[in-house]
Amino acid sequence: METAELLEIIARGEDSKHQFKVDVTNAQSLASEIVAFSNSGGGQIFIGVADDGSIRALDSANVGRINQLISSASSDSVRPAINPSTENVEAGGGIVIVATIPDGIGKPYLDNSGVMWVKCGSDKRRVTAREEMQRMFQASNLVHGDDVGIPGTSAADIDLDYFKKFFKKSFGYDLEEQSQPLARILSNMRLSSEGVLTVAGVLLFAKEPRNFLPVFHIKAVCFPGTDIHATSYLDSADIHGRLQTQFEDAMGFMLRNLRREQNGQSVNSLGEVEIPRIVLEELLANALLHRDYFVSAPIRILIFDNRIEILSPGHLPNNLTIENIKNGNSNIRNPILTSHAIKVVPYRGLGSGILRALKEYQRIDFIDDRTNNRFCAIIHRVRKERPQ
Repeated sequence: METAELLEIIARGEDSKHQFKVDVTNAQSLASEIVAFSNSGGGQIFIGVADDGSIRALDSANVGRINQLISSASSDSVRPAINPSTENVEAGGGIVIVATIPDGIGKPYLDNSGVMWVKCGSDKRRVTAREEMQRMFQASNLVHGDDVGIPGTSAADIDLDYFKKFFKKSFGYDLEEQSQPLARILSNMRLSSEGVLTVAGVLLFAKEPRNFLPVFHIKAVCFPGTDIHATSYLDSADIHGRLQTQFEDAMGFMLRNLRREQNGQSVNSLGEVEIPRIVLEELLANALLHRDYFVSAPIRILIFDNRIEILSPGHLPNNLTIENIKNGNSNIRNPILTSHAIKVVPYRGLGSGILRALKEYQRIDFIDDRTNNRFCAIIHRVRKERPQ
């Protein structure tokens, strides 16, 4: 880094990517700063710079001491250890140390006291909320929301007839032909863990999923006009049940509240739905299978005169962006659900759902709302003018 670049960055002040320190003397305190940056996309610490941006350049003795402290703090006081790089930049008649902390690939990182830190603007904060911790573990593929065990459940809560049909369709032979007990089969399929059903097991096969996971359902409302009304609506439904039931009932809700167009068919035909059915199927399946099951909130389907909104809890995982998903990239957030989904909903996987939807219908926008921790698919409705 050149001196001019250093001064330009300092002139802009501290933010979530740049932090100033006059000096560092405590390895534990420095470790917490390193942890926060590693958990939050990386950044730089400028040592020899005051909070107000004034240069407090370091002499050669302090440069050696601080570089050694950075090395020991990042290896001995951070779990897992990371490897920041340092650069000594001339400024103000001495040296400013620029420590660059990479975005961690082994998140979440903790300090020696077992505390998880993240950046919060130019400062840092402890992570204490259980859901936030779970999402950080999820981002590192250490745990998945659909793999969490649900206390109070067991193999007895499975709808056995429904599971038998699924098993036959999936494997080509009857469940009774297996020599293993049901509990072992469920465990082998990762539908149960340590004797209790997982989120995937409940959502896919439980007799009454709402008894155990009441919040994981779909709230659907059809409003008049183009805005949400506090008291006025045309149709509404709280859609519960197994994943297949939620999919089918939500499709039914959307289809009955959309227009049908003749498109050259006879007057006795039902007509074609204004939005291609495959678009609705792909985006609904995407919401059910890729939502964040660590977020305690329902999927929402809102129908207005000019659009349909499908709001799914959880923003895009890891480094996925809107452009990524439009190009067919994917990141499987719920691997158990997706592995079985092809037998219960029209799901093909491999990141192709968004591509198929856009191929059939171009008027779709996507919003990765990280502030409200949700992903929104907006399907614009276009009323065709009747010929005069």
